[in-house]
Amino acid sequence: MKTNAAMIGGGLIGRAWAMVFARAGWQVRLFDSAPAQRIAAHDYMAASLAEQRAYGLVDDAARALARIAVVERLEDAVADATWIQENLPEVLVVKREVFVALDRLALPSAIIASSTSALPASRFTEALPGRARCLVAHPVNPPHLVPVVELCGAPWTAPEIIARARDVMTAVGQTPVTIHGERDGFVLNRLQGALLSEAMRLVGEGVISPEDLDRTVRDGLGLRWSFMGPFETIELNAPGGIADYCARYTGFYRRLQAEPAGPAVYDDGNVARILDQWGDAPGPEQLAARTRWRDQRLASLRAHKQAQP
Repeated sequence: MKTNAAMIGGGLIGRAWAMVFARAGWQVRLFDSAPAQRIAAHDYMAASLAEQRAYGLVDDAARALARIAVVERLEDAVADATWIQENLPEVLVVKREVFVALDRLALPSAIIASSTSALPASRFTEALPGRARCLVAHPVNPPHLVPVVELCGAPWTAPEIIARARDVMTAVGQTPVTIHGERDGFVLNRLQGALLSEAMRLVGEGVISPEDLDRTVRDGLGLRWSFMGPFETIELNAPGGIADYCARYTGFYRRLQAEPAGPAVYDDGNVARILDQWGDAPGPEQLAARTRWRDQRLASLRAHKQAQP
């Protein structure tokens, strides 16, 4: 199988995907229509790969970077690619237009995936002659440090495409999960949304400060969840495993679900109460510094997890 990949869009997600494939030995062409974005993408990848080398996430940063070509034309990016990853804004008309072009330009055998986190593939691939080879491959930001990828096809996506996509994602070091049937938000964002809504409610009602809420997740739930999922967690939280846990504790969870956090937790008034407690919003330089800190911590955690049996 040819190992040539095309990244469409040179923003943070497109750059990250390029590094994922390049680290795994693929030749990558990254396309963006904006000259400034192309320059920024190259500089970011050079710095990031060097940092990843320090954590043992890439063997040779210079060689990985050399496998990435930043190009000015869409046609050049997809010419011989067997995997095409679209990373453009979450705007339906944009997705439809670019997928028409990608379906026309791509090799017949190429898989065409979208990084969308909100739009199901059926909304922008239905009219395509090659719609059977299109799907969503939704990563977590930043995908070069957080490996899970949600694979979700449209009703017409061929099963063999999903199977090939899982093989490709595994081969480049990601962790693919298959979503059976389109759902708004797929799975990861639905889980994140459930936790976030309850967090917004509890902080908005004054039950806990936003800082202590974050500590509860960071130094509590998050420690377990960094190496176990919720089902494995509850299996180990009752002597008889999952069935025993459900017999013991679902009365409590049923009471919670009888009055779930509703849409009002995102109303302006509740958001304002949370922001009053959180404090001043950081400026661009502070956000950039915190993002770099986040990526360093994620790199360290991923390196640690990869070193475990």
